[in-house]
Amino acid sequence: MAVRNLISAEDVWKAYGERPLLAGVSLGVGAGERIAVVGRNGAGKSTLLHVLAGIEAPDAGRVTLGSDVRLGLVSQAEAIDPEQTVGGYVVPGRVAHEWAGDPRIREVLNGLLGGFDDALLDRRLGQMSGGERRRVQLARALIADLDVLLLDEPTNHLDVDIVAWLAEHLAQRTRLAIVIVTHDRWFLDALCDRTWEVVRGSVEEYDGGYSAYVLAKAERMRQAAATEARRQNLMRKELAWLRRGPPARTSKPKFRIDAANELISAEPPPRDSVQLLGFAGARLGKTVLELQDVTLQVGDRPLLDHCTWNIGPGARIGIIGSNGVGKTSLIRLLLGEIPPAQGSLVTGVTVKPAYLSQHLEELEPSWRVLEAVEQVAGRVDLGKGRELSASQLCERLGFGTDGQWTPVGDLSGGERRRLQLTRLLMSGPNVLILDEPTNDFDVETLTALEDLLDGFAGTLLVISHDRYFLERVCDDVVALYGDGQLVDLPGGIDQYLDRMRARRAAGRSTAPAQASTPSASPGAASLSAADRRQLDKEIARIERSMARLDEQVASVHAQMAQQAGDHAQLADLNRELKQLMEAKEELELAWLEAAERHA
Repeated sequence: MAVRNLISAEDVWKAYGERPLLAGVSLGVGAGERIAVVGRNGAGKSTLLHVLAGIEAPDAGRVTLGSDVRLGLVSQAEAIDPEQTVGGYVVPGRVAHEWAGDPRIREVLNGLLGGFDDALLDRRLGQMSGGERRRVQLARALIADLDVLLLDEPTNHLDVDIVAWLAEHLAQRTRLAIVIVTHDRWFLDALCDRTWEVVRGSVEEYDGGYSAYVLAKAERMRQAAATEARRQNLMRKELAWLRRGPPARTSKPKFRIDAANELISAEPPPRDSVQLLGFAGARLGKTVLELQDVTLQVGDRPLLDHCTWNIGPGARIGIIGSNGVGKTSLIRLLLGEIPPAQGSLVTGVTVKPAYLSQHLEELEPSWRVLEAVEQVAGRVDLGKGRELSASQLCERLGFGTDGQWTPVGDLSGGERRRLQLTRLLMSGPNVLILDEPTNDFDVETLTALEDLLDGFAGTLLVISHDRYFLERVCDDVVALYGDGQLVDLPGGIDQYLDRMRARRAAGRSTAPAQASTPSASPGAASLSAADRRQLDKEIARIERSMARLDEQVASVHAQMAQQAGDHAQLADLNRELKQLMEAKEELELAWLEAAERHA
């Protein structure tokens, strides 16, 4: 049976400046299709979504939407009224008793927001974090009765367990057509059956999700290389014939087209773990980082309670947990930036750590990219006789020959983060700590980063919500659940998700989004009415303080944009920004503790 076409694009052109992002693109979205959109940053993925949604008109060509087709878009650029309530945004124009009996609405609110009580529905969007607002946007879209849903980076700022729930929920909505722009490759594999690659103004189509796309693209490239090699060979022979006169006898080259599985049949594992462990041990010795009976507190709340943890040479560990449970604080403890309340931290004498934080470091705006990297070192030793120059490392991480001469002040946020990572790797660390390293990176850059990390002969610690990246570069996983314990997970992220589901079922989830669920905590029954009123006031006070901090952070970002050429002013603003972010983290922890007592 033919699939009904919901959206059609015919010979669409769209350009900003001289370079066309879309050049004569023709494609369609059929009922129930699940389409992944991939490509490098700036290739035009979001533009394609906006053109399909009718938000931006094409310069030429046309986009046709079926007359009765209901379309929704979850976009990074959506303007949200900060004064609007969660209930008014998610279920507009409807009172609770009208929708409370709808099982789909209850499922979405429970899965994404942790419940639907009055305290949650009455919260204002301006008081919510970026991750909370993204969950609210998704909830509104999933509750609406749509035929087509366009998603632009839907998993940004979402915890691993929320991403897994979202993939499972969307997989069950078989009548809903979905087009997704995201760098979350696990999410694409779990959900999509077609892939569009936006490249050089065109859209190339592939069957299957991300893994199938990688195999198919590799086979296309192999065939193209074989064709080019044959063409070059024929040209050389033609030149030789012209020079010599009579044609020479030559054997005809043979080219074999392999199936995708044969393409990778002889491919070795990404890294030789035994060899890397041996080299890491030589660089680091036996002792790297050890926590001995450590208790770590922020305010009155223990993030770690009598924790003992030994991180050895060559360990590759992923650290996961919901927002607010203390992952970044754990890293700061390991780096010696914050002291434990009890116990001790032991650091090996040969340890040379490097830390990629979520905050961009200050750099001289007038520096060129290559100059900023060479300020750290001209060459980096990768071990076993391998080394890269600063220019080669820039090339590996997406700064081409021309891009290496771009002033730092002209870089986008994602490009600045790539530069920060490049400088970090040039310093030659033997302990590498990455906090959300995949933010703002496109799939090609992530692949290049994974390739570099495969050869990293040292200890690697990674905090990330990107499941694909964690499973690709890490051998072990540990989790923080917010109960003061650091839990080793031999079963990896699947084991973590199973535990989170069990905790939710038992009403013991510690994620901030669950704080407003109607299930009662063990101590809730003992709270008097006066205590509850006092807690309500405390939560409201914290939320007002967080809203003020958000305004201050936005103001600092605006000033940094205005003062891009003033290095001294930028340094002052960056310090102010760090102080604001630390204050916000403390408020979020205080809010979590108060909400848990109130639940």
